[in-house]
Amino acid sequence: MTNRGLPGVLVTGATGFVGTALVERLRHESQFHVRAVSRRAHSPVEGIEFITKAVAPDSDWSASLRGVDTIFHLAARVHVMRETTADPLTEFRNVNTLGTENLARQASQAGVRRFIYVSSVKVNGEATLPGRAFTERDTPAPLDAYGVSKYEAELALRDISGRTPMEFVIIRPPLVYGPGVGANFRRMMEWLYRGVPLPFGAIHNQRSLVSLDNLVDLIITCTRHPSARNQTFLAADGEDLSTTDLLRRLGSALGRPARLAPVPEGLVKIGFAMINQRDVGQRLCGSLQLDISKARDCLGWTPRASVTEGLRRVASDFLELNRSAAAATRQELPA
Repeated sequence: MTNRGLPGVLVTGATGFVGTALVERLRHESQFHVRAVSRRAHSPVEGIEFITKAVAPDSDWSASLRGVDTIFHLAARVHVMRETTADPLTEFRNVNTLGTENLARQASQAGVRRFIYVSSVKVNGEATLPGRAFTERDTPAPLDAYGVSKYEAELALRDISGRTPMEFVIIRPPLVYGPGVGANFRRMMEWLYRGVPLPFGAIHNQRSLVSLDNLVDLIITCTRHPSARNQTFLAADGEDLSTTDLLRRLGSALGRPARLAPVPEGLVKIGFAMINQRDVGQRLCGSLQLDISKARDCLGWTPRASVTEGLRRVASDFLELNRSAAAATRQELPA
C-alpha cells in the first residue's frame, strides 16, 4: 500500500450499508490511506483503493494486507428473516467464523496493529427484561445461527490476539438505521408514508437502536484510542424507544402522522404467530436494551446524533428517494 505517510487501513464489507458510510468518513477525514474490499468489482473512487475479494476460509490476504495498520472487518453473511439453506449454521460459519479467523490469522502475521470487528448484539441474546439492559459483562447467549457464528468469530479473534501482538476491538450493535437503510426499517417507513393503519399503538417495550452516524463514529473512535485495546463495546444511540414511540416519531419525521390502533401486545403476538411470523412479533413487542456506559467511561465517547436527528436524516433520505422516483416516473409517461 502506498500510504503517502498515512496509516493504511483495510475495510471489508466496504460497499455494504455500514461499510459505505465508514469508507466515506475515512476518505473525508484524510487521515488514512484506505483499501476497501468488496465481493464485487466497484467503480473507481478518488482516494480509495478497491479490491475485489470474498471473505472465505481459504482467501489469500497477503497482498491486500501490505502496509495495513488497522482492519475494519464488517463483511459478513447477514442475518436473514427466511433462511433457505439446508444447513444455515455451516453457511454462516464459513464466512462469519472461518472467514474472519482466516483474515485475523493472516493479519497478525502481516503485522497489523489493531483488528476492529463489528459483531452483533445477537451475541448477547435476543431480548432483555425492561430495565435490564445488556452489558459487555453478560455471559454470551446467542440463539440463532448468525449470532452463534459471530460469537465464534469473537472467540477466534481473542485467541489469535492472545498469542500475537495484534490488538482487537469488538463492537456489538443492535439494529442500525440511517440513509439508505433497507429491510424492515424501510418497510415501516413505506407503511407510514402510505398512511397504512398499524396495530402497534399500545406496545410498551424498550429497544435500543443505533444510527449509522453514531456507529461509524464509535468505530472511528476505536481506531487509535489506547483504552479500546482488547475490549468489547456495545453500541447504541443512548435513548431507548418503544415500538409505538418509534413509529410515532418516525411518522412525524416523514410528515405523515402514524395511524396506530391500540391493539394489546398479546393479541399482536398471537396475530404474528398465526401467520408464522412469531419472531417478528417478538421483535416488535419485546425489549432489547443496551447499556453503553462502558464506551462512555472507557473511551469518553457519546453518541454524536440524537435519536431525533437520526430519524430526521433517515426520513429525509427516504422522502428524497421517493421524490426522485416519482419524477422519473413522470418523465417516462407518454405526453
